[in-house]
Amino acid sequence: MQVILLEKVANLGNLGDIVKVKDGFGRNFLIPQGKAKRATDSNKAEFEAKRAELEKQQVALLDAAKERSKALNGFTLAVTQKAGVDGKLFGSVTNTDIAEGLTAKNIKVVKAEIRMPDGPLKTVGQHQVTIALHHDVTVDITIEVIGEPA
Repeated sequence: MQVILLEKVANLGNLGDIVKVKDGFGRNFLIPQGKAKRATDSNKAEFEAKRAELEKQQVALLDAAKERSKALNGFTLAVTQKAGVDGKLFGSVTNTDIAEGLTAKNIKVVKAEIRMPDGPLKTVGQHQVTIALHHDVTVDITIEVIGEPA
């Protein structure tokens, strides 16, 4: 299936690119999410008519992400969890916990934006976590996990 990308999609292409994707990926993800349209002649003409407007929207989203990144740059979030004597947590600190902690500090972040390549945090101490606010804007923050006696 060929689709026209309506925004930048990681590992696929940029706004306006016509790419070939598997049918299921296009039908079940790209098109319902509004990230792409089928590459028919009528959709190509419609896209070219709206191209300037879509580019303006993408620039606005990028600017908003850069503005949000200023608040997060060098930020440290303290999270308290019950832990054993050896520094291992009973449970873990997940992206949901981090999103809730940042929202409590009036920093708007969705849990899907938090990247934890090593999985949930399971030990006491400082950990680096990446927050992807946009495809081109990522910020590293420090999560300080504080152990509380059980």
